[in-house]
Amino acid sequence: MPLDTFQTLADPTRRRIVAALRGRERQVNDIVVEAGIHQSGVSRHLRILQEAGFVAVRPDGQRRLYSLRPEPFRELDAWLAAYRELWEARLDRFGAALEARRARAGDTKKERRK
Repeated sequence: MPLDTFQTLADPTRRRIVAALRGRERQVNDIVVEAGIHQSGVSRHLRILQEAGFVAVRPDGQRRLYSLRPEPFRELDAWLAAYRELWEARLDRFGAALEARRARAGDTKKERRK
């Protein structure tokens, strides 16, 4: 059974691997240094990321170069967009309430000065 997006990214080691691949494609040994785990562990996590669609592998002679695929991140961003809108609307209402409170506080200070 394939892992869903959140299960895939829930593992901190896989998130470190994703972060290591964010800038450019890399070989396993480069990722080992960045992730701080053994090569066998990196290979296992890369396989999981590849099966989940997050990582692509490109043969280059004897080397295998790994890179991030943008599609699952776009899907994740699209899913989060609805929640982002929810929180932005709440933050807008919160900001308006703060402004109203500041305005009332300013009116109260003016009344006291009179």
